[in-house]
Amino acid sequence: MTFALHGLAVARGIAIGRAVLVASSRLDVAHYFIEAGQVGEEIARVRASRNAVIEEVRRLRADMPRDAPPELDALLDVHLMLLQDETLVSGVKHWIADRLYNGEWALTAQLEVISRQFDEMEDPYLRERKADLEQVVERILRHMRGVASPVAPPTAPRRRTQQDLLLGDTVDVPVVLIAHDLSPADMLQFKKSVFAGFVTDVGGKTSHTAIVARSMDIPAVVGARSASHLVQQDDWVIIDGDAGVVIVDPSPIILAEYGFKQRQGALERERLARLRHTPAVTLDGQKIELLANIEGPDDAPAALKAGAAGVGLFRSEFLFMGRQGRLPDEDEQYDAYCRAVAGMQGLPVTIRTVDVGADKPLDRSLRDDAHLNPALGLRAIRWSLADPAMFRTQLRAILRAAAHGPVHLLVPMLAHGGEIRQTLALIDQARGELDARGVAHGPVQVGAMIEIPAAALAVGMFLRYFDFLSIGTNDLIQYTLAIDRADESVAHLYDPLHPAVLRLVADTIAACNAQGKPVSVCGEMAGDTAMTRLLLGLGLRSFSMHPSQILAVKQEVLRADTQRLATWAQAVLQAEDPAALMAQ
Repeated sequence: MTFALHGLAVARGIAIGRAVLVASSRLDVAHYFIEAGQVGEEIARVRASRNAVIEEVRRLRADMPRDAPPELDALLDVHLMLLQDETLVSGVKHWIADRLYNGEWALTAQLEVISRQFDEMEDPYLRERKADLEQVVERILRHMRGVASPVAPPTAPRRRTQQDLLLGDTVDVPVVLIAHDLSPADMLQFKKSVFAGFVTDVGGKTSHTAIVARSMDIPAVVGARSASHLVQQDDWVIIDGDAGVVIVDPSPIILAEYGFKQRQGALERERLARLRHTPAVTLDGQKIELLANIEGPDDAPAALKAGAAGVGLFRSEFLFMGRQGRLPDEDEQYDAYCRAVAGMQGLPVTIRTVDVGADKPLDRSLRDDAHLNPALGLRAIRWSLADPAMFRTQLRAILRAAAHGPVHLLVPMLAHGGEIRQTLALIDQARGELDARGVAHGPVQVGAMIEIPAAALAVGMFLRYFDFLSIGTNDLIQYTLAIDRADESVAHLYDPLHPAVLRLVADTIAACNAQGKPVSVCGEMAGDTAMTRLLLGLGLRSFSMHPSQILAVKQEVLRADTQRLATWAQAVLQAEDPAALMAQ
């Protein structure tokens, strides 16, 4: 039966495919596709871990004290029964052999299937056995943890059904991802995968899950509440990333209609692609710099393909994530930064020092829940300054990469003069350490992100210390309006057009222009075509966004007259309801 779910549109376009569910339990595992030739090895790996757990449980029973309660013996019997249950075993084999899931993913996928069967049981005792099943699977996963290593995923396995005919007689059936939530590290893994789109229960428009989705240029809807509970494995799903709607089990008519919209979107992207080599110059002759935001060195080709004038934001924290606490050393970081520099073929690369914390923990298993509000805690530069040795390691790697091409160094979340001076001193110290080792390094321009209201209000102090500034509008809006940008329950209050936000952005741009220092916007506002004219009118001449957004923004730039927009932008800035003037 067809039904629709509503959430927040965070990445535009239409995706149509079969649902793949990531288990919404508390289990935290890697999800990736294996090669077809690895099926036997992967099944054997799961089987070995399951057999080890069976032996564990048997030993527990054998060593049980005579005065142990009889309920404990009965519980172990239940665990043994579940471990040997054919439904669990055959299901895991199915996910590995037919879908090419890695072993951990196969286990959690089958856990999801069996858990729903338990939920539907009328007998309360049997329903409660779901907890035992989760414990059994957790035991198996503990044995497997540390054994798996992600591999390059294959192309999507061919699965043909009658519905495929509506998508074209020769195409493979795409898959869409449905999850309760996804960490940034998960998103990076899925970025190398075959998903055509994704839906999550939670998240906001500028949560990092949404940001990475836009960088993947695939349709996405977040904050769809109970999607992971209502959508079943293999359901046909349409993701309308323009309207924030998810349609489950669509009728042939609806499927055909969205198939048409999907083809129209592809034609629009082809039309925009013709602008790649067109200079980004406004009607009144203003040259506009369109830069790319990237998560890793492998994103550089996409930036070049989109016609980026350089990298305005390399999010280095993604090199640190999903590593079970093992941080990348200097040489590993140096190699990644050098690959980004080489990939941009002489264009400048701005590397932001590690920005972890809040909705970007290093590893979910290492998350410190003692912080009542991690968004206001030890994150970004605060985290780096708390571990100077780690920070100098990153700084040395960046300085070494600068010997191979133009590199700018960007520092996030500064607010205090003391932090600024301490950061600059550590950069000088890192240079001195490289000199002492006789290691080559290059010059870097040093910039600061303006993403805390205090920094925007003290912009004059920042301009005395830094070569350039970059406005991080995502956090600036969050901190100005006191809204958790990853929380869908307050997402409607997240407003880039709030008068206070616009005033902070406008004043920062004006201060930089007055002193002749470069300023860019690297937050999501830069890639939002609805904001392009306003930012141009406020005097912005450098935008940094996901490569997938560059051509659409360039189209707006080519149609703009900044002299006319300047008067209009000031009116928007003074308005009590700026949104009302934006359509004019």
